[in-house]
Amino acid sequence: MIVFSNTRGTRLRAWLGCAAIAAGLLCGASFGAEPALQSPAGAEALSLTVDEAMALFLKQNLDLLMAQYGIDSAKGLEVTARLFPNPNMSVDVTGGMTLSFGQVGVLALRIDQLFELAGKRGYRQESAKYGVQSAEASFADAVRTLGFAVKDAFYHVFQARQKLELAQLNSVNFAEVVKINDIRFKKGAIPEVDLIKLRVQLVDFQNQVITATQEYLAAQNTLKGLLGLKPTVVLNVAGDLEYKSRTLSLETLKADALQSRPDVLAKTRTVSQKDASLKLARAFRVPDVTIGADTTMEGPQGPNTPHQYGFGLSVPLPLFNRNQGGILQAEADLKVAQTDLDKTRLLVEIDVENAYRDFTQTQMLVQAYRGGTVNDAKEVKDIATKAYQRGGTTILDLLDAFRTFNTTMQGYINALYAYQRSLLAIDAAVGREVTR
Repeated sequence: MIVFSNTRGTRLRAWLGCAAIAAGLLCGASFGAEPALQSPAGAEALSLTVDEAMALFLKQNLDLLMAQYGIDSAKGLEVTARLFPNPNMSVDVTGGMTLSFGQVGVLALRIDQLFELAGKRGYRQESAKYGVQSAEASFADAVRTLGFAVKDAFYHVFQARQKLELAQLNSVNFAEVVKINDIRFKKGAIPEVDLIKLRVQLVDFQNQVITATQEYLAAQNTLKGLLGLKPTVVLNVAGDLEYKSRTLSLETLKADALQSRPDVLAKTRTVSQKDASLKLARAFRVPDVTIGADTTMEGPQGPNTPHQYGFGLSVPLPLFNRNQGGILQAEADLKVAQTDLDKTRLLVEIDVENAYRDFTQTQMLVQAYRGGTVNDAKEVKDIATKAYQRGGTTILDLLDAFRTFNTTMQGYINALYAYQRSLLAIDAAVGREVTR
């Protein structure tokens, strides 16, 4: 057994005491005890697959409900566009100052109706119809973007759960190493400083369990918020991060995206709507006609015959205002809509390009991990553990093996999540599922 000086032994015992206190606070009464995720008493439990989560999202997401109201608003404008102008009725009553109303009074009734010419009502209906289609496409685009967020949050829960399981596994395994080497220390097989280093590293692993638990709960709450669930709901996501090799064509994805993306469709419908609005603005150069009919009843002593009727026609003369400003504004709105469509098409191609690049890179990364790196890291950890227990290696080699294993597995989990997220990004960039 190695003999230490009193001063050095005092410092070592102080470190040992601190490590033991910290480990006791984190581990509980014995090494390897993990913090449990406590569920509130009587809390509602819900287990979901990714498809079930999407169905719940379509039903309860508040942002999606607000987008749905945009369609209802556009349909209201479409109803208004179909309506004819209301007729105008006027009633005039005239009496005399000296004679009674029955003798000289006049009762006049008139009805006027505006008739729109040059196809104004048809153009207005056409514009409203494209407005509804644009709103429906915008709603589909909201489903696309928010659906990506829901699926991403769903798989992020997988990632956080696997990291928590890894942290718990490291803590349990290393606690067993510490337990065995505590016995070896008492037998004089290892120095006290090695035991202290082991216990300090155990505290670090326990701290990783606490951090991973917090990240797991935070990921769950993010998903609950997107699904419109209360924080008290106990949510269990079914499935795991998995890898399946895929072969995709960039050019095919781009062509598909330009045809499938709902935001492209929405901007296309907006262009059609602005074109109809331009036709309507040009139609306003033609004045509308107001046709009226009236009837008049007079007393027996009135200046005219007792019963009269008449017809009238009213037409504004387009001498000065021929809607020149409205036409210029409509032409500018059409150019803006067309430019916005061109911009959206360009952004779609960029989105597909970025998603495809992430897909190829993350797939290579996952394949690199699965090519033997993960198994090598586990094997090195097991070999170092057995070698240290036999005295064939140093404490630094043992700690390095555990840290390397932890880093490798963390990287592998992150790579699996990044790969899955790249597939979701491709689906979102294309506008429909093409990777399942």
